[in-house]
Amino acid sequence: MPASHDLHELPQEVERLTPELIALRRDLHRHPELAFREQRTAGIVAQRLQELGLRVRTGVGGTGVVALLVGDLPGPVVAIRADMDALPLTETAETPYRSQTPGAMHACGHDGHTASVLIAAKLLASRRSSLTGSVKFLFQPAEETANGAEAMIRDGAMRDPPVSAILGVHLWNNQPVGTIGLREGAMWASVDELKIVIRGKGGHGAMPHQTIDPVPIAAHIVLALGNLVARETAPLEPIALTIGSIHAGAAFNVIPGEVTMLGTLRTFSMPQRDALVMRIEETVRGICLAMRAEGSVVSEYLTPPVVNDAAITALVRQAALTTVGEHRIVAAQRSMTGDDVAFLHKEAPGCYILIGSGNAAKGFDKPHHHPRFDFDEAALPVAVEVLTRSALACLERRAG
Repeated sequence: MPASHDLHELPQEVERLTPELIALRRDLHRHPELAFREQRTAGIVAQRLQELGLRVRTGVGGTGVVALLVGDLPGPVVAIRADMDALPLTETAETPYRSQTPGAMHACGHDGHTASVLIAAKLLASRRSSLTGSVKFLFQPAEETANGAEAMIRDGAMRDPPVSAILGVHLWNNQPVGTIGLREGAMWASVDELKIVIRGKGGHGAMPHQTIDPVPIAAHIVLALGNLVARETAPLEPIALTIGSIHAGAAFNVIPGEVTMLGTLRTFSMPQRDALVMRIEETVRGICLAMRAEGSVVSEYLTPPVVNDAAITALVRQAALTTVGEHRIVAAQRSMTGDDVAFLHKEAPGCYILIGSGNAAKGFDKPHHHPRFDFDEAALPVAVEVLTRSALACLERRAG
């Protein structure tokens, strides 16, 4: 039978560790590091985990850190993931802990994720003697470029020993602080990056009849792609198809020979994603053919949808109930946002937990990826407690 954990003192333990938690988050915020450059962050993470007596591997997937906490009792392996990288933004907020690195800032809460998982590791390590199994901590690089999770998987992060369940948190300013957002099934969308190139025939702006102008062809394509969403997908199926960049020419009186468009496709269903990629290619080629140009589409598949396992989410819900109470558990809204934690969920069933961190009354209402983004630090103890409780619940259920 699995061991039972006395968690009556856990809220008080979290409270005692909260000053350390906030100080750690602020230190990481002052020193942001971009994707695959997280050397300082990884060094702090590795040192703290080694001090807890964990088995630590560094350089996993580039700059990632993996640590294993082996319980005294046999059982499964539950993983907890935190992303470490910052965004290429210059912070404009005036706080005592603002970024000291021009062109880099933690504008998505990864500093809070890293700090929360480190403190959760400390709490779980103190319960080593009663752990029915092991906890593996994955500190991942390069979430913002969507290739850090795959790099860690290739380096064996989910093996030796194999992981049977995975947990993670994301601070979320779209939810009020003190709430926990949960959803079974697809929660965040798949992400494709699209590059469309239209090749025509350039010439003088006063002599369009001697050219094959790719600019109006690009306009036709943009409108036609909108119809793929409006008229070729079911009205209740969420789809986002956006052209975010159109580049052509450099002079007012020259018809360019080529147009390059960049965009993104987001879906919750892989069959739907595959069908839309095919239709995008057909649409571009067909319009270009009709207007005497050549067109090509390159679709770079970045991440699959983030899908939460029903059984793991049910365990997390019970942990959240104890942490914040029924009235503060909310249904996480599906979002077209992507996250490469989705690749980890393909390796083992998991639950990605949204921790409410918004507080307009205190000015914490800027969206993620904004140069003045910040969050209410009262969210951090909530993240620590629900992660700790969820990991123990997953170990006990699977050991039983």
